[in-house]
This record gives sequence, structure tokens and C-alpha cells, in this order.
Amino acid sequence: MISTSKPKSNSHPWCIIRQLPNMQRMVVARFHRRHDADAYMQILGRLLPIITHVIVFDSKILEISEVLENILV
Repeated sequence: MISTSKPKSNSHPWCIIRQLPNMQRMVVARFHRRHDADAYMQILGRLLPIITHVIVFDSKILEISEVLENILV
């Protein structure tokens, strides 16, 4: 069961980003583990070979969640 105490993005820092024109980006998926992100990116590469995707670690979300936890506790 997924815990509802924290938003999903806080516990899933690995993101697959689709690079769009004009330096824009779109988050395609979020993962808890890098390995899961790599496997999903392989699938995306087979399904959408023309589109560029990148895996990034979104540390800002973790930092913000830690600050909020300290405030709420």
C-alpha cells in the first residue's frame, strides 16, 4: 500500500525528462530507484526512438520535504 503521509514525488527522486524545444522539459515518469528509471528509459527508447529523454536526480524535492518535516515536527 502506498503511504499517503508524503507526496509521491518526495519518495521518487529519479525522473525521466523529455527534452522539448526552447529549453523546455517535461517529466515523463518518477522512480524510487535508478535501476527502474534505466529500464523504463530503455522501453521509451524502443517505443519513441526519435525523442530525447534524460534521467535526472531531483534533489530539490528531497530538500524541500526535509525542511517541511522539520517544521511540522
